[in-house]
Amino acid sequence: MRRLWIAFTPYIVVSAVHVAALAAGAEAIAAPTKLALMPLLALAVVGAAWGRPWTTAHTLLVVALGLSWLGDGAATFFPGLPTVPMMLLWFGLAHLCYIWLFWRLLAVRRLPPWSAVYAVWWVVVLAVLWPGLGALLVPVAVYGLVLGATAAGAARCQPLIAWGGAFFLASDTVLAFRLFMPDAMPDWTSPIVMLTYCMGQGLIAVGVLVAVRARRAAEVPV
Repeated sequence: MRRLWIAFTPYIVVSAVHVAALAAGAEAIAAPTKLALMPLLALAVVGAAWGRPWTTAHTLLVVALGLSWLGDGAATFFPGLPTVPMMLLWFGLAHLCYIWLFWRLLAVRRLPPWSAVYAVWWVVVLAVLWPGLGALLVPVAVYGLVLGATAAGAARCQPLIAWGGAFFLASDTVLAFRLFMPDAMPDWTSPIVMLTYCMGQGLIAVGVLVAVRARRAAEVPV
């Protein structure tokens, strides 16, 4: 636990600074700290795993964080391309890594009955957002399926991962309403998006590390 705290402290601190900067409207601080989040989280994973065997699960996690970083910086890294489609692309690829990780490598149980709420979530959110989606209807619907599959897969894993998947879903849900129904979303929902996002990604990362150690102790390959 001491190693985990040391490895993840920079990510926790920068996450708090970023969310506080968003709440205060300090864009000069919010922009660079956002781009620092996923690299710091990837470094935390590497640091926490240092000196122990590196597994496929570690690789998938770091790749997912790298793809998420490209999604976070879509407007910065791809200024000549439409931002929302680029976000959907990179985060969609990140979620495919998470789906592989949760469904194929780290699952410890069957789908719990309560995870049916994710199917209901997809139908309800798509129905509400439909009028404002326009040409993005199909990409958003597909992305929603992928996001729901990530959250459902996380529900099959240990509790930290399950909570991480739920927070990630909550973040993308609030973000979707901010993008496609902006008049209905007050300004304070912007820091909520990033607070739940940072919590989701952080809990998933810690949960994967804990799950890999538990499986290694039980001599189950990952």
